[in-house]
Amino acid sequence: MTPVVLAKSVLLGVPLWLFVSSLLTFKPAWLKHLVSIAAGVAVALAMVTLIPTGILSYMTTFILMASIYGVLSLGLNVQWGYTGLFNIGIAAFFAIGAFTSALVTTVKPTGFNASFTQQAFGLGLPFWVGLLAAGLMAGVLAWLIGKPTLRLRDDYLAIATIGIAELVRLVFQNERWLANGPQPLRGIPQPASCLAGNGCSWLPGFVNDFFAPLTPRDYPFVYVAIVALVLYVVYRVLERAIRSPWGRVLRAVREEEASAAMNGKDVAAFRMQSFVVGAVIMGIGGALYAHYVVAIDYGHFDPLYGTFLIWVMLMLGGSGNNRGAILGAFVVWGIWSGTSFVVDLLRPTLAAISPDLPSRGPYIRFFLISLLMLFIVLYRPMGILREEKVVSLDRDLA
Repeated sequence: MTPVVLAKSVLLGVPLWLFVSSLLTFKPAWLKHLVSIAAGVAVALAMVTLIPTGILSYMTTFILMASIYGVLSLGLNVQWGYTGLFNIGIAAFFAIGAFTSALVTTVKPTGFNASFTQQAFGLGLPFWVGLLAAGLMAGVLAWLIGKPTLRLRDDYLAIATIGIAELVRLVFQNERWLANGPQPLRGIPQPASCLAGNGCSWLPGFVNDFFAPLTPRDYPFVYVAIVALVLYVVYRVLERAIRSPWGRVLRAVREEEASAAMNGKDVAAFRMQSFVVGAVIMGIGGALYAHYVVAIDYGHFDPLYGTFLIWVMLMLGGSGNNRGAILGAFVVWGIWSGTSFVVDLLRPTLAAISPDLPSRGPYIRFFLISLLMLFIVLYRPMGILREEKVVSLDRDLA
């Protein structure tokens, strides 16, 4: 076993550990996590040893992107799955989170570089500060949208959110002084990239020595561990919140607002809280995306990728179920990624039919995703994992 295999196995074992621990239910917790860590590292070691390097790298980036979309899907689940808020402007919070974190963590260019890259500011702060700032700005935007619309019918919220999403995208497209306009905003730092480089000064020497065999090409193994940890933290916090009295009020508002109001609950306030919390999570997802792709522009937040695809993920996985939201993200991203191979296989056939058809092959992906959404609505409206029935605990009723 080479040092690089061991280093990759440890990093890839993080998402597998968290996945196994979310499935196990026995106690005590320390034993559950001990078993999960052992299982995760063992599976990761087998994957790194047996799977060819190219396929392993593809699988790692797949897990990484699916996890980012899992965070976005969890945010939508808070709004729609638990409260019934029809938000079809996810791309706005996705974009705000991405651009905010980029501006907070990059350094504003000066001199000759300033003529190629323009941005309103560049604070050069750490990754975790950018993550928090992204969630904060997305939450502020949600509050501004929700204040005049959440007291109205759901269709007004839908109109407002889709309008704001397009407005945000067009602002970032046309206002070059803000975030380089139609040109990509480059140079977004990758957190802990030093692990796949010359080592991190803020880590103990033995940790740097352990990961020293990694090269910059192995960075996705580092970042997939970071994204998996963020996804797990968001998931655990939401699970606690949804099982609390706050979460039960959200479901009551979703099922029957009038009954919740008659029981003394401020329906408008709880709808606002749900909308803001979901937007904060979406903003964090946007920040994770920005630090992975390194360069972003308005085109990354098209309504198809930034809104519609996330809705399909939640509907397929199971609205009102946090595990279902994550599962839907992995399944739909797998279908979305897999259809690119289908398109490549069909190119000779399409060319035989008409020379123009191969250039239109990517639209097959949109068609297949649309068919999947239609199938869900008709035959599996509750999703793969139905909403869990949560029983109130005695201590919550006291």
